[in-house]
Amino acid sequence: MALIPLLVLFAATVVLFWLSQKDMAGTYKYWEIFVPVVAVVSVVSGWTQAYVSNSNRAWYLLRQVIHWSALIGLLYLLNSQGYRDLMTDQQYTALMIYLLALGTLLAAVQMDIKLIFFSGFLAFCAFLIAVPADNPTLIAVGNTLGISEPQAKPVLVSSAVAVAGFIASLFVVFIMRGALMAKRASNKRKQGE
Repeated sequence: MALIPLLVLFAATVVLFWLSQKDMAGTYKYWEIFVPVVAVVSVVSGWTQAYVSNSNRAWYLLRQVIHWSALIGLLYLLNSQGYRDLMTDQQYTALMIYLLALGTLLAAVQMDIKLIFFSGFLAFCAFLIAVPADNPTLIAVGNTLGISEPQAKPVLVSSAVAVAGFIASLFVVFIMRGALMAKRASNKRKQGE
């Protein structure tokens, strides 16, 4: 069950990136909708980590709400204060994904470590959107993966990076599950004494 939210996040990002490659003007709204989806997944998926680390769950929930409300509030301000109108759809989409990547990275470090690879993948996608022509990272990653003409295949390269990020996240999930089972076993032993 812990893998489904991660799978949804990585898959949805690949789909959104693919849609952005086809029609940037029509997809930035989908990215805006995706921000609260990531927030909800972060809140739910970090619940176990709060238990393992003996964190107060009310404090955990309050921190998450403040964290994600600040990011969503910042995006609201960009739109309501006219900054959005000063940017192209490409610039705004890249900025929004960079902010989402930063927010996800901070949530990963502070509250839910398994999102760290997802935040890196978001930053990768933002960079591909911000620098679509002759992107050095796209070329380097594509060449490393043996993809011919990676500049012409950004969706394929980003999908490969998503798979690698998801697999890396699996290791973190398995480590967290091991810690959770050890804690439960320890609590049962303490109750038995």
